[in-house]
Amino acid sequence: MEHPPANSLPEWLQPSYPGLVAFAEVLASDGVEQGLIGPREVPRIWSRHLLNCAVVADPAENLLLSGAVVADVGSGAGLPGLVWALARPDLKLVLIEPLLRRANFLTTVVDRLNLRSAVTVTRVRAEDLAKQGDWAGVDVVTARAVAPLVKLLGWTVPLLRPGGTMVALKGSSVATEVAEAGPVATELGITDLRIVVCGQGVVEPLTTVVLATRGAAQ
Repeated sequence: MEHPPANSLPEWLQPSYPGLVAFAEVLASDGVEQGLIGPREVPRIWSRHLLNCAVVADPAENLLLSGAVVADVGSGAGLPGLVWALARPDLKLVLIEPLLRRANFLTTVVDRLNLRSAVTVTRVRAEDLAKQGDWAGVDVVTARAVAPLVKLLGWTVPLLRPGGTMVALKGSSVATEVAEAGPVATELGITDLRIVVCGQGVVEPLTTVVLATRGAAQ
């Protein structure tokens, strides 16, 4: 696997280059061995995975405010959670992963990338976490390729504080999912459900993101 030169990355992302290279190497080795990344994905780790996730964290996109606490549901290989932790040291990440093997992988990678001060790995189902009495709602909840939007909203929105936002990475054909999720969004008190794209001039195709804002408590 070849790494792109650091100066080919957006300027805001260049300070994170060493960490992203280290993470790419882990994905191409341990990630493939543990079935978290397909062998055919190795040549595309940067374009399809790392940069696809990173562009959402671009400060210019204004989707992840400075100092935000972010929960990554079904984190799996750490996408987008670990990419965001590397790209945005100001964020605090909670990686939510119910499967033991994947949770252990994430814990190992967090240690290897020296991210323990910014990242916590929690082995639990997202739908159970929100029911725990000590759970404090987060500013942002994210997920990438986890479930159809109708299900995903039910798992993620309860984890948000009032006024918090779901920032879900989706495929370009997500418009149908958004239309189908309308009734569920209303039931969950979502005040704004829309699609945005990120990564102009950085990734092709652009990264498609669904935003859902949880209404403030009455």
